This record gives sequence, structure tokens and C-alpha cells, in this order.
Amino acid sequence: MAKGSKGAGKSLVHATLAIHEPPKGKSRAPGGIIKTFGFDFNPAQLSLTRRAQWKVTPAQIERDGPLPEFMGSEPREMGVEIFLDTSDEPTSNSVLKKVESLLSCCEVTAKSIAAKQPSPPWVVFQWGSFSTARFTAYVSSAEANYTLFSTTGVPIRATCRLQLHEIPSKTKGQNPTSGALTAQRVHRVVAGDSLQSLAWREYGNAAAWRSIAEINGIDDPGHLPTGIELVLPAAEEVRT
Repeated sequence: MAKGSKGAGKSLVHATLAIHEPPKGKSRAPGGIIKTFGFDFNPAQLSLTRRAQWKVTPAQIERDGPLPEFMGSEPREMGVEIFLDTSDEPTSNSVLKKVESLLSCCEVTAKSIAAKQPSPPWVVFQWGSFSTARFTAYVSSAEANYTLFSTTGVPIRATCRLQLHEIPSKTKGQNPTSGALTAQRVHRVVAGDSLQSLAWREYGNAAAWRSIAEINGIDDPGHLPTGIELVLPAAEEVRT
């Protein structure tokens, strides 16, 4: 688990955790971006779990027992460990702030309360082309262990453990653009991008920019800062 450096070269891809507002109504696509949490140190390991439910009803007349009945598959779960270290900057409080942002994934957001649909944030973990580990989820638990402190008592090293539970999408199959198992994806804005150009490129209809603006909470469609990340909704959720 090594931090990015000049020696790593430009090919090193860092994992990210996009923290979103929960959606409004019955949508299954995440709302606007609250924060994109970039990993300084990539995870040393990820734990992925998928379970299938089976039901067995005992029967007296069957000596060897009845055949199990398949009831369905459960959503995926993932455990991820995040290492934070600013020991080379003992006066920094960035470890404390980053831990607080991760713990807040289990707290109800102010916007969801205002919308009368109280909910903690939804998150999307992403690490390069590792599509199996990329899915929309909620954080069921967040644990932080502080292991090193500055002389003033400020944490400068910590390990956080998150447990993510998949929020299933109605859309089946893969999104050919991102390789993910959901139909929405995240796009990082580059110079020259506009909501209209993104809508035309994604959906073949420039008028679909309104759906992109709505899901990302954009009030000024003419101002699109370079470097921010936008959620591009599923095609069936686009309104023109």
C-alpha cells in the first residue's frame, strides 16, 4: 500500500469514493456529488461478498430431506480499508477532516431532510477498470482507528474500515461506456465540456442537459467548473 509519488509514474490510478446526495422520489440513481474522496493510499485488499438465499422445508416422508428452493440473490457487499497518514506534516488536521467525512456517510443529509426523504448519502467506489467493485451503495458501518497523534493531540494517522451494501439498479446488464453493472456513471468535467455537449454525447439529444443538471443540483447551467465530477443518469431516467 504505497502513496502516489513521482516514482510511481502517471500510470498509478488512485481509488475514489464518490459521496452523493440520496436521490429524490423513487429514482435509483445517486443525487448530486457531495464530495469525492480520493485515496492517498490504494487499498491493500478488498472484501467482496455475494449471497444467495435458499429455503429448505423439512418433510417427514422424505428420508434424505427435500430439495432446497432458490429464493433469490442478495445484493453485493464490500469491505474496504482506508489508510490515512500525514505524519510528514504533524501540524495538519487533514486526517481528522477525512475521517469525519467518512463517518458522515452514516448520517442523514440536510438536503434529504428538506426533501422529506431523510437518508444518509449514497456512495460509489471506483478504482480504475475494476468494474466488479464499482456499484452504487450505502455505508452500513464506518469504523476509525487512530494510531498516531501529534504533540498537540491531533490525529495524524488513522485506518478507516467501511462496509458497503449495494443498492440494486433496475437496469440489467453492463453499461458499455463504464463497464459497470449500473446504467449511470460519473464523468469528470474537462475544458470545453458543457451540459449540452455531454447530453448530446451520452444520449444523442442536447435537450437532455436538464436531467444532468437536475441530478447534480446545478443551478447555473452556464457555469461548469473544470475538474468537478457529474453523475450521468441512466438513459431511461432522462427527460427532455
